[in-house]
Amino acid sequence: MIIEYVEEALRRARYEIIDDKEPYYGEIDELGGVWATGKTLEECRNNLKEVIEGWIMISIKKGISIPKLGEFEIKEIQEAIA
Repeated sequence: MIIEYVEEALRRARYEIIDDKEPYYGEIDELGGVWATGKTLEECRNNLKEVIEGWIMISIKKGISIPKLGEFEIKEIQEAIA
């Protein structure tokens, strides 16, 4: 499910060219503060993927809710104690 969530996030990414040594910039509006840069669009996309994965791990560790993206969501599953 995490892979599908990351892929959906990347589909929603918005890219632009900025005046920088890494001119490709990408961000995902629904995931506040998630952005990356790269020397090429492919590098930017790969960097953005890593940022999304790290953002998910930190959010889970800190108990921060992760927004649903379309039909994809990441949430804690409670195990029944027998």
